[in-house]
Amino acid sequence: MAHILAIDDDRAVLSTVKIALESAGHQVVLAEDGAKGLPLVQSKKFDLLIIDIFMPGMDGLETMNMVHQEHPDMPIIVMSGHEFRLVPDTAPDFLHMATKLGAVASLKKPFRSSELLNIVSQCLAKAQSSAVQAKPLRQPRCPD
Repeated sequence: MAHILAIDDDRAVLSTVKIALESAGHQVVLAEDGAKGLPLVQSKKFDLLIIDIFMPGMDGLETMNMVHQEHPDMPIIVMSGHEFRLVPDTAPDFLHMATKLGAVASLKKPFRSSELLNIVSQCLAKAQSSAVQAKPLRQPRCPD
């Protein structure tokens, strides 16, 4: 199945993500913040990133920006226990900013394992479909 990196400062959330995704056959690597997650992204290939937006230190958007620079095609699922748009018209639209950095889906915490599995399945299928469509077709060779 897929090789997935999950980054969140909440160990209980990381545990839930790991148990749910491993039960579905995925390989899961965990990091407790962006600073710990970045070296993992740089040293291994992941099919999907699941990341909390609001974390102390290097937050999710900063981490996503760095990941997106190196892996612009990596799909990202953003999570948060907060509203993505905190106060209409005065706070940044975090979901819009995350989308610009590669987010393809969002997940509001707390979430059910079934929600997580459904979103992950959809994101992986969409990424695989895009990769297949992006492959250049071989040009037929004409005999000399």
